[in-house]
Amino acid sequence: MLPTLQELVQDNNDKIKFQWIAGQSSSNRLISDEDTSSANIVGHLNLIHPSRIQIFGLEEMDYYIRLEKSRQINYIKELYNGKSPAILIANNLQAPQVLINNCSQYNIPLLSTHIDAAKLIDILRVYISKKLAPIEIIHGVFLDVFGIGVLITGKSGLGKSELALELISRGHVLIADDVVELFQVAPSIVEGKCPTLLQNLLEVRGLGLLDIRTIFGEIAVRHKMRLKLVVDLMKQSNNDVFERLPLQKGVTKNILGVPIRSVTIQVAAGRNLAVIVEAAVRNTILQMRGIDTFGDFIERQTIAILSNNN
Repeated sequence: MLPTLQELVQDNNDKIKFQWIAGQSSSNRLISDEDTSSANIVGHLNLIHPSRIQIFGLEEMDYYIRLEKSRQINYIKELYNGKSPAILIANNLQAPQVLINNCSQYNIPLLSTHIDAAKLIDILRVYISKKLAPIEIIHGVFLDVFGIGVLITGKSGLGKSELALELISRGHVLIADDVVELFQVAPSIVEGKCPTLLQNLLEVRGLGLLDIRTIFGEIAVRHKMRLKLVVDLMKQSNNDVFERLPLQKGVTKNILGVPIRSVTIQVAAGRNLAVIVEAAVRNTILQMRGIDTFGDFIERQTIAILSNNN
């Protein structure tokens, strides 16, 4: 979903310090009327694409101030007619008074920043690309375990939140509980984050909502992370056929069209699930480095069988 101009300014406040010059009353307008590529939404000053966010860098500002005053006015009028969401002045350049006056007249948001024009465009295009990314909402708990984004899923009542609390107490990090928003930010990359309303919160049966940030400190929470492993909890049953040593290598789960490594863990009395999840993550890290423990075991077994036959 495309953000408003005000949301764009607020969301990027840590990277870009914008200063409002004119047109702040139009800050709630969407940055585009339609979902399109980020390259079409923001770019250098160009009347061929008047409907995008216009960036004034050194060259654009030099070109604009060399125009006759009547052409300067017509330039802004054409941007207004083309429904440009905003004009952003980069490099801490001074806005000409004629530009300020016309932006005020046509109520076009005019902002300035110290960031270089090329860098400003890169930052905003990455931001917009993430906003336009496909999204999927999954019920589960999303954690950072040993620097790996782990999504814990399973039916209600299996103890996902209790497991998450145990992992947090062991030094791991909460990203989202109950509602996990997943975005495809690149062809092979899925990123997960927590809805703003639920940030830092973990619901545990019998205790209610826990503010993890307040209880465990700042380092116990983060807002987003790349998803690399899905841990699916399954209740142990005598009727289920569960392979202790699955022969199928590289089990994955499809999320937003991207295959994500997946493991299934049976839930039963006496099992230390936190330790098992940590082991699963460590094993995933080894697999990512090209180390296949099960494959090595099969190779050893084959050599042993051949030796015995000889």
